[in-house]
Amino acid sequence: MIETACPQIKEHCYHCGDECTSEPLHVEEKAFCCTGCKAVYELLYANNLCTYYNLEQGEKPGVAVKEEEVTMGQFAYLDATAVRSQLLTFQSEALEKVHFKVPNMHCSSCIWLLENLYKLDQGVLESRVNFPRKEISISYHPAQTKLSAVVTLLHKIGYAPTLNLDNLSVKKEKNTLGINLQLGVAGFFFGNIMLFSFPEYFALADEIKETFGPFFGYLSIVLALPVLLFSAKGFFTSAWQSLKQRHINLDTPISLGLASLFCVSLYDIISGSGPGFLDSFTGLVFFMLIGKYVQQTTYDALTFDRDYKAYFPISVTVLEKGQERTMAVKELTPTKRIRIRNQELVPADAILLRGNAFIDYSFVSGESVAVPKVPGEIIYAGGRQVGESIELEVIKDVSQSYLTQLWNNDVFQKEKSYFGVGTYADKVGGWFISVTMLIALGALVYWVPRDTDMAIKAFTSVLVIACPCALSLSTPFTLSNVLKIFGKQKFYLKNGDVAETLAKADAVVFDKTGTLTESAQTDILFTGNVLNAPEITAVKSVLQHSTHPLSQSLYQQLLGPVLPVSQYQEVAGQGITGVVNGLEIKVGSAEFVGAQLNQTTKNTLATRVYIALENAVVGFYTFSNHYRPGLQELVRELQKQGKQLAVLSGDNAAEAENLRVLFGPAADLNFNQTPANKLAYIEKLKAEGKKVIMVGDGLNDAGALKMSDAGIAVTSSVNGFSPGCDAILDAGSFTQLAKFLVFSKRALYVILGSFLVSFVYNIVGLSLAVTGQFTPVASAILMPISSISVILCSVLGVRWVAWRMGFLTSTSNA
Repeated sequence: MIETACPQIKEHCYHCGDECTSEPLHVEEKAFCCTGCKAVYELLYANNLCTYYNLEQGEKPGVAVKEEEVTMGQFAYLDATAVRSQLLTFQSEALEKVHFKVPNMHCSSCIWLLENLYKLDQGVLESRVNFPRKEISISYHPAQTKLSAVVTLLHKIGYAPTLNLDNLSVKKEKNTLGINLQLGVAGFFFGNIMLFSFPEYFALADEIKETFGPFFGYLSIVLALPVLLFSAKGFFTSAWQSLKQRHINLDTPISLGLASLFCVSLYDIISGSGPGFLDSFTGLVFFMLIGKYVQQTTYDALTFDRDYKAYFPISVTVLEKGQERTMAVKELTPTKRIRIRNQELVPADAILLRGNAFIDYSFVSGESVAVPKVPGEIIYAGGRQVGESIELEVIKDVSQSYLTQLWNNDVFQKEKSYFGVGTYADKVGGWFISVTMLIALGALVYWVPRDTDMAIKAFTSVLVIACPCALSLSTPFTLSNVLKIFGKQKFYLKNGDVAETLAKADAVVFDKTGTLTESAQTDILFTGNVLNAPEITAVKSVLQHSTHPLSQSLYQQLLGPVLPVSQYQEVAGQGITGVVNGLEIKVGSAEFVGAQLNQTTKNTLATRVYIALENAVVGFYTFSNHYRPGLQELVRELQKQGKQLAVLSGDNAAEAENLRVLFGPAADLNFNQTPANKLAYIEKLKAEGKKVIMVGDGLNDAGALKMSDAGIAVTSSVNGFSPGCDAILDAGSFTQLAKFLVFSKRALYVILGSFLVSFVYNIVGLSLAVTGQFTPVASAILMPISSISVILCSVLGVRWVAWRMGFLTSTSNA
């Protein structure tokens, strides 16, 4: 079939910059793609805020606004005391503050407009934007405006805040104050103790040492105590917990080294035998806390732990005595009647009472085609209605619905443990402490017969200088740079342990719908007699009146104008019929149009829509999944790496042949998989000793993502909803997954290289220690150089690898 269309010069929307696909709306010679964009422009123009369009050079800053208008009272439920008390961060008679996530902000113009909300609503006192986190904090006077009015305003200007059940849940705030305070204390006292050590560093006059040496020593002890008891507390706590479990982690030798360093310094200062090493002690704690801080704060803005509450809306439309009102979803109880409109979510298990329901379960069950439902059937929570509004009666509380069962499994109650080089570094620490103790005891045995004082000095010096602090710096600085480089490629990891896990994985399991395929696109192929232009126009004209998702997909695919339709009729779940220019059109199932099917065609699982003209079947359209570009190359690269591949799909086996071509004969393809089946499959692979990466996108993948060693959620918007996971991968970077795994493995080699650098410094230091030549000056020089060199090796090594793999340009590398 050859389709042609007359070339047209498309106008672009003055507000959002998108191409006007239909007849544009004009205001003062400015074109707008929809009434939503036009309304925002008129609002900004009326309030003298059109500077918004001038701040961002080269492109329009606006966001395409949905054409559905915000209805009166749509957000009235936000003014209910119970809801307000949970959303507001501060509340008084003269001031209320609220905090929202606004995914649509993307440029300086967005920031300018959002921080000028007070010009659009006189009740708004101040609005402050946190751009990296896509968040806004709004202060307003409750006597002059309402929370519902603020949210309505944000919707009208195209910056709708994220409102879901998760907003009403009590959250544990990330405690960043603790590490900041520990780092500040360690840095402050480290600098001051170094000042007191200057006489020793530069061998100043003996009179100064005799006069001020003891005073500076005792003052250093006082300043070092907060570092020992507060800043270094985490290392000692971790070591103690490890020993209680009869295990040695990297913090064990670190704690031993720090304790030895402090005790030796305490003895030297009190006995007057030396100035001690408290400058080195506080400096090492400071450097190690920098490593912890860098690792902890990387991509702090992203949310990796999410459940169904982040997917559910806060409110729903309830029908009471024929009247509509908005109710908080948490208040829904059985027997309540609710109205669900196009693209709205069904928040609780319910029975369909009225309307033609086409429920899209792709995000929950993995079914790629919307499921038709008739009155009397149960519709499960999590499905999204496509088409006309429907009425339902709730049969279960939200907390008892089908969707929440995905989170009832014990796997969601357990904290995931990673198997990467975090434990591998702990193994290094175990060997390190054993070797250190042997060398220290050897030095003691050697010196005791010869010089008792030298024996004690050699023994303690070995414990002091062999502190594996440089080892502890290598991993966090390397992995924090890995996370940063991944972030530039739109691959966001929860923490450094995930990068280590990716490097060790040997099996990759994919979800199909929304992961391997693009949910918003469908490949449509016509089989049969070629339709001419008038026939295509007639078919498209009839399709325009149908709300069925397949009809709408086909309508968008066909080219040509739309003509008036007479005698239109739609049979729910079967098809549609109508007359265009005297030509009778039937579109629907084979039975509806009267197609004669052979046994092979009857057994096909493919989705087909048949076309009949004047009761004569002319052909059918086959709907198939649209696979992401570059998928075949990604599969080939993963196979070269020796990964075991599998596909878990909640859909039927209609795509089995296409997937077999893509993945080859060795891949394990599984269809009609429930969320429980997916979780069990991952559990089986792990029981076989496999290290598993699960790649998914929907709530039906949540259990498998949690059970896997590393769960990667693929999403078109990293600030939008995705299930709980260990990493978030932007859909545009999906085909680079194989390169990301290679980069993770090479990052481990960088860590090994920095370990070797640390070992070289330890060998030099231990040589000084066992021969009794370890002095405060040697400590002051050797330990900082060791730490800084390890950090430089880690950072530069990772960036060099990234540059070689094409993740960094020469400019960004510099």
